[in-house]
Amino acid sequence: MSFLILFLLVLAREAMADVSSNPISASDTLTLDGIRDSLIRQENSIVYSLIERARFPLNRQIYLQNNASIPGFSGSLVEFIVRETEAIQAKAGRYENPEENPFFPESLPRPLVNPHKYPKDLHPSGASINMNKAIWEFYFDKFLPLLVADGDDGNYAATAASDLACLQALSRRIHCGKYVAEVKFRDAPKEYETPIRSKERDTLTKLLTFVAVEEMVKKRVEKKAMVFGQEVTLNNTNEGGKHTIDPSLASRLYSEWVIPLTKEVEVEYLLCRLE
Repeated sequence: MSFLILFLLVLAREAMADVSSNPISASDTLTLDGIRDSLIRQENSIVYSLIERARFPLNRQIYLQNNASIPGFSGSLVEFIVRETEAIQAKAGRYENPEENPFFPESLPRPLVNPHKYPKDLHPSGASINMNKAIWEFYFDKFLPLLVADGDDGNYAATAASDLACLQALSRRIHCGKYVAEVKFRDAPKEYETPIRSKERDTLTKLLTFVAVEEMVKKRVEKKAMVFGQEVTLNNTNEGGKHTIDPSLASRLYSEWVIPLTKEVEVEYLLCRLE
């Protein structure tokens, strides 16, 4: 194995450090409380990734198709960076973890390291559910223009890397819906079996919805964005209430996209659960 490949694998391992920190699959017993703890920690990763992305303006040049000027590649610069990064991380074994879902799963290379043996908590039919196309579309088309100011500072590679951090954090959080659905099904299989067999999506959605919990999550994420993104001064005051990102935007992110897509993952998983 060449020195370059080893170096890239080290970088990939470092980039994946937050993935291996207290993952859902680390527990011997899958519980709803354990999943909730993981989801709360993931809120931190999401908020911090948004704050990091907000350092840069939109830099719309990196999203234009056929504008990367890379021989043999016809997509956007951000797509190129995501594809190449996922390929490196795949070699380091990132996507052997059932909690991780690539944005471009086609033709990913095999791991070059011995993969960790993750618990097989998920039903095989539902484990492969991938909502990343919808995540990609809402992030770039709807959310990102709300998060950052229009403009161009030329920091294209760093901007794309920040986008990838946001995408991966959001993907990890949304696809945790598979684990939520699995635990809820195990806790009350008879309650779910009838709507699953009759493909009653609305009934399943109602069974999975707890409005009070969702409101609590949105308030907590907004408060985290307020605390994590405040401008800190030596006199311990936040002058003028300035924040790196608008705290209400974090709540809106969860309200309009994260929670609905997580629930969609849960429903899709349950519909496969009896196969």
